[in-house]
Amino acid sequence: MLLDSNIIIYAAKPEYGALRNFIAIHAPAVSAISAVEVLGYHRLTELERLYFEEFFAAASVLQLSEEVIEQAIKLRQIRKISLGDALIAATALVYDLKLVTRNTKDFMWIPKLSVLNPFET
Repeated sequence: MLLDSNIIIYAAKPEYGALRNFIAIHAPAVSAISAVEVLGYHRLTELERLYFEEFFAAASVLQLSEEVIEQAIKLRQIRKISLGDALIAATALVYDLKLVTRNTKDFMWIPKLSVLNPFET
């Protein structure tokens, strides 16, 4: 499994304990792009920044590879998709991982990409 950035952000909120348990049980990977999206948010508090830095330090972070970049280019040539979403989806495809996201509609059009919304399970 590969966590989308939104799942990482939701899991940091106190009311989403079940989501944190889901992550702990499945030990999913994350994309380096999620680190940029989450830690790069300009309104992070110091406490949030520390929490997310610890999260990414403990997580299995998948770096961008030439294959991921090529797959992201193909996705963006097919349909309008944000750069971040294209890179995260491409990472899931290249590593053959299920993408865990709350925004399933953003990815459902991508052939061979398995998507899971943990809020619906």
